[in-house]
Amino acid sequence: MNKEELIAIIKEAFRHVDYPGDWCLRRSSEGDEPYLLQEEFKGKDDWTALDAKFLEQAPDGFGTALSFLSDEAFHFYLPAYMICEVKGEFESLDVWWYLCHGLKNSSQFEYINPKRYGNRTWYDAAVYKFSMFDENEVRAIIYFLEHHLETENDDLLDSAKNTIKEALECYWYSRIKK
Repeated sequence: MNKEELIAIIKEAFRHVDYPGDWCLRRSSEGDEPYLLQEEFKGKDDWTALDAKFLEQAPDGFGTALSFLSDEAFHFYLPAYMICEVKGEFESLDVWWYLCHGLKNSSQFEYINPKRYGNRTWYDAAVYKFSMFDENEVRAIIYFLEHHLETENDDLLDSAKNTIKEALECYWYSRIKK
């Protein structure tokens, strides 16, 4: 599949996802970054209008938006991030990482913060976040991740490719009907 075909699949898969609303942009109240994110994304209800520079630097130059978006906002803005990455428009942001973190076999036994979250693991948190994605969106994510594995010019380290493969095998492939 070439880049244009992948971009078309991503756009089609996510076209129906509604803007979560200004009140539902951040998932944390700790530190400054979530509030900066909320201000920068407020009113941005068309993900197709966002450029790579904004996405890579938000909020306020930290470049951590994907870490602080609420699950609903992550769901809404993800296609913009995926498309910019497919086009090679990011200098340092690795969107694939946010789709793989917590989905390795070992993550099922890695507690986030037992004093705060009890027995919740990184795997539990990732599965919960991605549970709102429908089958077409999951397929687009799978194609996006596979694209990284198949692209010859990709400068991914072997460890990154192994992370992608493990996330696909441990979680993403199981989300689609055979």
